[in-house]
Amino acid sequence: MAMTAKVKDELSRHVVTKPCCRKAEVAAMLRFAGGLHIIGGRIVVEAELDTASAARRLRRELAEVYGHTPEVLVLAAGGLRKGSRYVVRVVHDGEALARQTGLIDTRGRPVRGLPAKVVSGSVCDAEAAWRGAFLAHGSLTEPGRSSALEVTCPGPEAALALVGAARRLGLASKAREVRGVDRVVIRDGDAIGAMLTRLGAHDAVLSWEERRIRREVRATANRLANFDDANLRRSARAAVAAGARVERALEILGEEIPDHLRDAGQLRLEHKQASLEELGQLADPPMTKDAVAGRIRRLLAMADKKAQEEGVPDTEAVLTPEMLEG
Repeated sequence: MAMTAKVKDELSRHVVTKPCCRKAEVAAMLRFAGGLHIIGGRIVVEAELDTASAARRLRRELAEVYGHTPEVLVLAAGGLRKGSRYVVRVVHDGEALARQTGLIDTRGRPVRGLPAKVVSGSVCDAEAAWRGAFLAHGSLTEPGRSSALEVTCPGPEAALALVGAARRLGLASKAREVRGVDRVVIRDGDAIGAMLTRLGAHDAVLSWEERRIRREVRATANRLANFDDANLRRSARAAVAAGARVERALEILGEEIPDHLRDAGQLRLEHKQASLEELGQLADPPMTKDAVAGRIRRLLAMADKKAQEEGVPDTEAVLTPEMLEG
C-alpha cells in the first residue's frame, strides 16, 4: 500500500473522543476537501474525498457531533480522475452546519482560512486540524532525497493557518504556491515522523521510519563504497608515481647511494602497489611507515639535487598526467 493510502487508512480509524478535537477535524476536512455552494438559493456544504474510509469518517462525525445526516455520492474513475472520489454533501440545513463548523462567520461571510475556534484553540485542536487537512488533501512521498508530507490548500489563507497550527505543535512547515496551487510542505524527515505521530498514524510512521532508515543505510553504504573506491585509485596512482620517481632516482645516483636508502628504494620498486605500512612490514628488519617514507623522501631529494647540479631531468620528469590526477 502506498504511504499516503496507508496513513489515510490509519487516520480514518483513529479514535478521537474530545468534542473540541472532533469539531476541529470536521471543520478542517470540510475546509480543505470542499466548501460551500449556493444551490437553489440555499447553502450546501460538501467535501470531496479520495478514500471511502475518510468519507465514512466524515459522515459519521457530522451525524454524531452536529446531528446532520449527509448523503454520500461516489464519482467513478474516468477522464482526469485516476480513482474513485467520494462526495459527502449536506443539503438540508447546510447554512446551519456552516455556522456550526465555522465555515461562515457571524455576518454570513465564508471564512478564508480556518475557523477562529480552531486557530485559537488548544494544541489538540491543532493536531485535529492537521489530521482533517491530511485526510482531505494530504500526501506522503516515500523516504528519500525528495521526501515530503504535503497538504494541498484551498487558498493562501488556509495554507498560512495550517503553517501556524504546525508551529503550535513545535514543527516547521512551509507554505508555497506551485503552478497556482497553494501547498503546505514538511520536508525534514524527523519533522515528518513527529507530525505523523501527532496525527495518530503510529503504524504508518513505523513503516515510514523503517523505509527511511533502510534507504539512508543503503545511501551511506554506496557513498562509502564510492569513497573507498576513489581512495584506492588515488593510493594506487600515488604508489605508481612514487615507484617511477624512485626508479629515476636510482638511475641518477648510480652507486652513490647509502645502503639503507637503496634498500628502501628497492622495496618500493619490487612492491609498487603496496602501501608504506606494508613496505615497512616487508623490510628486514621491519620499519614503521614513517621510517620508510622518510628514507624514500631523502633518496628522491638526493637524486633531484644531483640532477640539478648536472643539468639532467630530475625524478619528477618521469611522471605522466595519469599519475598526477587527483
